[in-house]
Amino acid sequence: MLIIEKNGSTAADQRYEAGRKSTLVSILVNLVLTTLQIIVGIFSGSQALVADGVHSLSDLVADFVVLFAAWQSRSPADDDHQYGHQRFETAASLALGGTLLAVGIGMLVSAFFKLQTLNVQTVHLTALWVALATLISKEILFRYMLRIAERVRSSMLVANAWHARSDAVSSLVVALGIAGNLLGFPLLDPIAALIVGLMIVRTGAVFFWRALNDLMDKAVSEEESQAIRETLLATPGVFGVHDLRTRKMGDMTIVDVHLELDGNQTVTEGHAIATLARQRVMEQHHVLDVMTHVDPV
Repeated sequence: MLIIEKNGSTAADQRYEAGRKSTLVSILVNLVLTTLQIIVGIFSGSQALVADGVHSLSDLVADFVVLFAAWQSRSPADDDHQYGHQRFETAASLALGGTLLAVGIGMLVSAFFKLQTLNVQTVHLTALWVALATLISKEILFRYMLRIAERVRSSMLVANAWHARSDAVSSLVVALGIAGNLLGFPLLDPIAALIVGLMIVRTGAVFFWRALNDLMDKAVSEEESQAIRETLLATPGVFGVHDLRTRKMGDMTIVDVHLELDGNQTVTEGHAIATLARQRVMEQHHVLDVMTHVDPV
């Protein structure tokens, strides 16, 4: 469905531009934070801060993946992709989840071996200030990105926004671990790195599993399916609906349905009713296409 706004641009174009802008902001923030965290973490002796810096580096990679997927997903349907390219966004979410899983597992292994040595140095106070600055920056970035993602209704951008929130939470844990280290509990720094690793693994697993389900044609929620059914039944001339099936196509939905119409009317009349039902669903729901089959009753 192609929606034309008053200024002449399509909703897809506005969605892409909004996502591109928020992702570029995220790239800038993550580039600065990654450089700052890793350099300060190394010189201050904070493994937790270095781990958080690596996390920010994974965000930077994820941002570039999001930009590429957003650019590809707006390509029109062609001979090879006759339903369009919306699933590039789902594939990007899958890649984000896999990246988080890999980074989180690596951080867990590193923190585990650090704890085995029982020889952890006291970190420098600078590490705490950097961790707090990162916490504030990531929380602001999360709120900004989530607002845009919800406005344009993009699951990929929502995933990237919550990625930033997971970073904010991990930065809080890192700040607490560094503070504990400075107060005379040196093992709290690698323990913080271990906790951050667990958080990243969990977030990555959630994103990976959701994207995998969508790629395997997972149906929309029961509530959304029922709403589509009610829209079809409210169409004049539709007596009943059965075999309603849905599947995700990126952030859109593909619908297949059988419509029960008056068997005494002409083919032209039945076709007009089916066309109207399809149009109503595509206007009122986040649906890419509706395939209708007419059953006479």
